Amino acid sequence: MVTLVGTQSDIKDLVKQLLYLEHDAIAAYDSCIERLERKDLAHQVSLFKEEHLLHVQVLTDMALELGVEPPTEGDMKQLLTTGKIAIADMMGDTAILKAMKTNEDDTVTAYERAARHEDAIPATKAFFLQAYQDEDKHRSWMETTARTL
Repeated sequence: MVTLVGTQSDIKDLVKQLLYLEHDAIAAYDSCIERLERKDLAHQVSLFKEEHLLHVQVLTDMALELGVEPPTEGDMKQLLTTGKIAIADMMGDTAILKAMKTNEDDTVTAYERAARHEDAIPATKAFFLQAYQDEDKHRSWMETTARTL
């Protein structure tokens, strides 16, 4: 799935769309954790989910500061992010992690774009850059782990 998150010209819209994306990601993480057979993998994925929850906290604060009502759940894309995991479940842990990696591709792209947003103040850009690094770490782990299972 290719995301358009990060292309918003208005910082308020950007923060709102990042929140939707994060809620979609958290739903996919929940589905992944529930379906992974190997508990060591599920544990690592749960640690990554905690970083997504932290992102939601920061983005919620940003939204409130900007006067935006922060979304508290995902949008229709959540069906795609969780659906990929459900289908991959039929093929095992490797397929689940590969599906999760494709979800992380979107979050990496979104935060990479957000970090370059012209209306973001330095502290906001710093958060976007940190979130980008977190997401890139998640994606790399999923890709490498799926390859070595």
